[in-house]
Amino acid sequence: MPRIEVGEAYEATTSALHAAAGQRLSLRRAIDGLERALTLFPATPEGDETGAWLDSLGGALTHLDEVFAIHVQVTEGAGGLYEEIVENAPRLANRVKRFRREHVDIAAAIQRGVAEAKVASARLAEREARDAGEVEALHDRAVRLLADLVRHGKRGLDLVYEAYHVDIGGES
Repeated sequence: MPRIEVGEAYEATTSALHAAAGQRLSLRRAIDGLERALTLFPATPEGDETGAWLDSLGGALTHLDEVFAIHVQVTEGAGGLYEEIVENAPRLANRVKRFRREHVDIAAAIQRGVAEAKVASARLAEREARDAGEVEALHDRAVRLLADLVRHGKRGLDLVYEAYHVDIGGES
């Protein structure tokens, strides 16, 4: 792989950068799916719409979990974006480490959300509980997850721009 001089504008993208840019749209769509599910949150979480909302949230989080795993592989895997960034811009190594830690935290939050939505949905289906507080807490955690994902994406764009002086697309 040819070394890219930091600060040098160039037109050809590397394969790792190209893969990350290509995967970014899938991740953005999965995040949009979470946001759509959150907008369906019922006005009265103990009402009949709660089951549909939990199904919608669970589906969005399950899809996000799959897409986020691919994002992690594209960025952290062998020959991935982070490896290339550190090779070409060693000064960014600490920021890359922080992104790796964020990946662990975000993936865990997504997986917790999937599990919590399933449990809440099962309880609701069995009429064991219609605890509005539990459902509202799940909603709040999902909103925080959405905010974390948006911040992570913004910082990721900044990292790529600083490493390559290239914008890989921050469209929303």
